[in-house]
Amino acid sequence: MSSSNLVLCYIMLTDSYKMSATSNYRFVRGNTLGKKKRRNRSSNSYYWLSWHLFTCEPAFFFFTVLFLVFFDCLVLVVMAVIKGPFLVFTLATAFAGFIGCAVSYDRPLARKDISMPQPKELSPTSPQQVHISAVGPDRMRISWITESSAPAIVEYGTSPVAYSESATGSTSSYDYLVYKSGEIHDVVIGPLNPNTVYYYRLSSDSTREFSLKTPPADFPIKFAVVGDLGQTGWTNTTLAHIGQSNYDMLLLPGDLSYADFLQPLWDSFGRLVEPLASQRPWMVTQGNHEVEKIPIVHSTPFTAYNARWHMPFEESGSNSNLYYSFDVSGVHVIMLGSYTDFDPDSDQFKWLQADLRKIDRRKTPWIVAIIHAPWYNSNSAHQGEPESDLMKESMEGLLYKAGVDIVFAGHVHAYERFTRVYNRKADDCGPVHITIGDGGNREGLASEYMDPMPEISMFREASFGHGQLEVLNATHAVWKWHRNDDDVSVVADTFWFRSLSSDPACKV
Repeated sequence: MSSSNLVLCYIMLTDSYKMSATSNYRFVRGNTLGKKKRRNRSSNSYYWLSWHLFTCEPAFFFFTVLFLVFFDCLVLVVMAVIKGPFLVFTLATAFAGFIGCAVSYDRPLARKDISMPQPKELSPTSPQQVHISAVGPDRMRISWITESSAPAIVEYGTSPVAYSESATGSTSSYDYLVYKSGEIHDVVIGPLNPNTVYYYRLSSDSTREFSLKTPPADFPIKFAVVGDLGQTGWTNTTLAHIGQSNYDMLLLPGDLSYADFLQPLWDSFGRLVEPLASQRPWMVTQGNHEVEKIPIVHSTPFTAYNARWHMPFEESGSNSNLYYSFDVSGVHVIMLGSYTDFDPDSDQFKWLQADLRKIDRRKTPWIVAIIHAPWYNSNSAHQGEPESDLMKESMEGLLYKAGVDIVFAGHVHAYERFTRVYNRKADDCGPVHITIGDGGNREGLASEYMDPMPEISMFREASFGHGQLEVLNATHAVWKWHRNDDDVSVVADTFWFRSLSSDPACKV
């Protein structure tokens, strides 16, 4: 084998090795030799590894893989002796390829990253990173972190400082390489009255008082919807616009903090969203940036996500925090996991079947589903990924037969709304698919679209922003997408829905 072929094979093998972070999420760099512009594409890693094996000599292939594994392990051992933060930074850089930062389109520069350090006035037992989530029709889970040991207790009431009720919960923590989290407290309070403001304090700390508002018991209800949020200047703009919207609940289809192995960025994200997330329930699902799996040294995925963002999966009969459902104000919301098993033999598929059978459209005439990787997408980004194509193939029929009204997705850093669709064709009884992965992430926008625009795509634009879904009654809802236009929230797309349960042409 010539020296030039050795170099080429080494490059290809290195790129293939970087793809193995998760079983479902794989990227590989395309061959750029002789091209002026680097083009990247995603594919199944086993296909590409087989192609490399065909291209390179088997002996060299085997030797190189062993060398790469040995070298990475050696680096980890050496770095473990060096200062902890430097290790985390080095690993994050070394494994950046695992999370698919290189994608198949050119991204304009995003605004600068922001970091939210712990305020100096807070003591080690002061509550921080506070966020709430709905648990059943009349309860709320309150989660927060303290730097040192503190009681997991919430005192609350309908008047400031006057706390007539209290509840206790659990405390946990997690380790990730050399990082150790603070004390993560988790308390469920209630029963609570609907559409009511409650004041509360945490860990008996009198220096910080918070307030929350419960969702209404019935229509109307307003959802804020935003994906791929991150921590940049655009994120700040998006959060400011959401804060002005008087929403009742936020739905986030994955990719929260963009910590990407740097665990202190999870803490920064918690502080960044606390002003909003401590006041209204934030219901989230995971994306690829939550996986944070490193072969050999940290093989458990979703460690930080599961520890920090406990969603009400137990209440919906799910055995995983990665997928669950809940009812709120006449809407049944289904949060699905794009980065866990979804084939017909999987626990998630069987759970979804059972969950859909339980829905009573007289109580919840609307059904909304949340995924991360979109099933319909005319952007050049993230085409041909199994999390999109195979999950759609597996689960689209279930959602269609159940009469799901809307499917929200993230992942693609742009906005796109499709018509009602099923099996890649317009269908008046299918769900409207909306991609809303434009929250403000550090990777920038997905600015390249397929040409011509597919007939089933109604509106698409590569801009940062967020959406608002206001469900007015059992039959009608209005969707508005707000573009971040020079820091001003501009309504760029509006669409009126009629619920499928009220359409006699659809057998729901």
